[in-house]
Amino acid sequence: MGSAINIALPVIGKELNMNAVALGWVASSFILASSMILVPVGRLADILGRKLVYLIGVSLFTAATILCSISWSGTMLIVSRCIQGLGSAAMFTTSLALVMSIYPKEKRGRAVGLVTATVYVGLALGPSLGGILTQYLGWRSLFYLNILPGLIIIFILLRYLKGEWAEAKGEKFNLSGAIVYASAIFSLMYGLTNLPEFFAFILTFTGVVLLIIFIRIQLSVNQPLINIALLIRNRTFAFSNLAAFINYAATFGVGFLLSLYLQYAKGLNPRDAGLILVSQPLMMSVVSPVAGRLSDRIDPRILSSSGMAVSSLGLVFISLINTSTSTGFIFLSLMILGFGFALFSSPNTNAVMSSVEKKDLGIASATLSTMRLMGQMISMVIVMTAINFFIGKVKLSPAVVPQLMNTVKFSLYLFSFLCFAGIFASLARGKKIVSLKQ
Repeated sequence: MGSAINIALPVIGKELNMNAVALGWVASSFILASSMILVPVGRLADILGRKLVYLIGVSLFTAATILCSISWSGTMLIVSRCIQGLGSAAMFTTSLALVMSIYPKEKRGRAVGLVTATVYVGLALGPSLGGILTQYLGWRSLFYLNILPGLIIIFILLRYLKGEWAEAKGEKFNLSGAIVYASAIFSLMYGLTNLPEFFAFILTFTGVVLLIIFIRIQLSVNQPLINIALLIRNRTFAFSNLAAFINYAATFGVGFLLSLYLQYAKGLNPRDAGLILVSQPLMMSVVSPVAGRLSDRIDPRILSSSGMAVSSLGLVFISLINTSTSTGFIFLSLMILGFGFALFSSPNTNAVMSSVEKKDLGIASATLSTMRLMGQMISMVIVMTAINFFIGKVKLSPAVVPQLMNTVKFSLYLFSFLCFAGIFASLARGKKIVSLKQ
């Protein structure tokens, strides 16, 4: 869904009469909604049970997918994507914690690699399958296709996944902290995406203040939503999460930008654009299981930092594109980016999840997922700020290709710089991982 929707954006914009900024919100609303509740939901999963929260998430995601498929306006689609994001948050914050709860320590790297690989297989199918479906069956078919798998997953959970995992059962849920956190993330992210409007500065400032209040609340309660001490005292946990944030901030917006570039600047149809974009996640799906296994034997700091360096190189290559760049060059550059991302992601995830005690797995998973989604959101903030500055609230067409290229180049230059800076965050985590208590 995440990679396929980018391919369909030009068609969605034409049918629902949406401008460039509104199209950005079709992608960003999902991420914003997920980011707002990931940490609170992670804590709820530790208290109520990870299987239960996952089941609720899949059910909500599937219901929202139905709403997306019948949307008759851009507003309805964006609202439905928000609901999808809420369901997705409950899924993502618990799935990894469930895997880490079940697998023994010596096999967790391999398990994380396999989980990461399945995500990337989905990402690999997204652009190509999404392009084909959009071209021949329309953009609504992307959502129709996700309804049946959602129902199948619900059946599998109820029928085959026995038992429950709730290591923090009986502990209190910090509701006031959850409300402040969600408000902070909404104000901060919505404000940043609307800069340089005056109200956006007010919202951004409000978000920063609320985030500070949230941290103070977490430090003052006995059973917080997130253990701030993990970020203060656990170097591996803190810098691994920071590295994940930077990596996603530097890479997520690439698919969105290249989808618009390939279809407007290069004149490709959704199918052909999707076949080019598939190169990055395809490489990720191949490399991530190997990187996961290696992280059980080799210091994840070395693997992840090497992956970040390769990703930087791939972004530098992609930033060189113009209207006459060959599709072969773009394909190769995306493969380099995909290789670097996979080499970074699995070892970094293993480092995060292996650095905490078992009772904190839900929070660790939620924190990592939050870093991922906030990184993705910042990536889209960069893109949407560039769209606001270079293009404005006008419909995309061949007439605005020069402005589109300025948007693409500016964003990619900034992504390259971010990813290079991320190398040092990855190296700063230290040489050893804190062992996960059994």
